Amino acid sequence: MICFAQIPLIAPESIVAESASYSSDWKAHFNTSHYQGEWTVLPLRAPGGKDHIVPDLMMEQSYADTKHMQYFPSVSSLLRSFGCPVQSVRFLNLKAGACIKPHRDRELAFEMGEARLHFPIITNPDVAFFVEDHQLNMQAGECWYINANLTHHVSNNGKTDRVHLVIDCLVNEWLRELFSRAVKHTKADIVDHERQKQIVEALRLQNTPTATQLADQLERELGIL
Repeated sequence: MICFAQIPLIAPESIVAESASYSSDWKAHFNTSHYQGEWTVLPLRAPGGKDHIVPDLMMEQSYADTKHMQYFPSVSSLLRSFGCPVQSVRFLNLKAGACIKPHRDRELAFEMGEARLHFPIITNPDVAFFVEDHQLNMQAGECWYINANLTHHVSNNGKTDRVHLVIDCLVNEWLRELFSRAVKHTKADIVDHERQKQIVEALRLQNTPTATQLADQLERELGIL
């Protein structure tokens, strides 16, 4: 199981200027129990293209660009370089002095068919990002994968904001090849086979090409096929 990894992708430097010049429509993160201080969101791609920050698991609409994406041509250019399906795209701004409490985003992991990528856009040396007990040394412009199914937390102990571009992707062969070239931190994974079988059944019931592909992948990993 991959806990976290530095991925061989780089964010265009021009995203910094684009994000700095666009100050409207940032909203407080909906899950107020998960953080202290100010944590704001600007959605660039969301279910139905709507300007909201409702978690994707609560939505059943296809993903589309929001009205904000047109002001971020560098982000659009970055996304066009992706060879995998892209779901949520958003900026997350953890204000100076704020912290995100330890939490998990259930089943959001590479091994479960979805990868969350973080591109630090604006950061400072006093940001502490932990996945379990490991602190990640994230530098501006880099790309990092975190296994959000593991406990993670962040503190911005600096005097400036910390802005990340966060992209959720569906795992396919292109992304697997990209991850094969990443610098990874892994650990043994205890697989809950019964739970995996339940996930396969749920995916089959969705009867969509993406769900079928993920179900096939999980079955191969379980040795069912």
